[in-house]
Amino acid sequence: MTGDFAIDPGVPPSGTGCVECDAAGGWWFHLRRCAACGHIGCCDDSPSRHATAHYRATGHPVIRSFEPGESWFWNYDTNELYESGPELAPPSGHPADQPAPGPAGRVPANWADILR
Repeated sequence: MTGDFAIDPGVPPSGTGCVECDAAGGWWFHLRRCAACGHIGCCDDSPSRHATAHYRATGHPVIRSFEPGESWFWNYDTNELYESGPELAPPSGHPADQPAPGPAGRVPANWADILR
């Protein structure tokens, strides 16, 4: 998987939350990590879908879940799920005390209705 999809195991994540949501004061449902450059973006169930936008802007096709305890990868080019893959530079997920959806204080009370 590493040679074919430009995964860089040595690149650390860009932070603990979605880069674009943090910059705009937004919120997310779950987080995804670009396996090529470490960009943290929000998932497609989030209001802004920044992980997919990052793929479209950069062509980096492989993401990994950035949720604690999850280690799956997704390839946008092939629409394939991989239950595991190479270890990436730590940390492997957002801080355990950071809620999902998150971050704390920015999630609207009616978040479940928004995501329907």
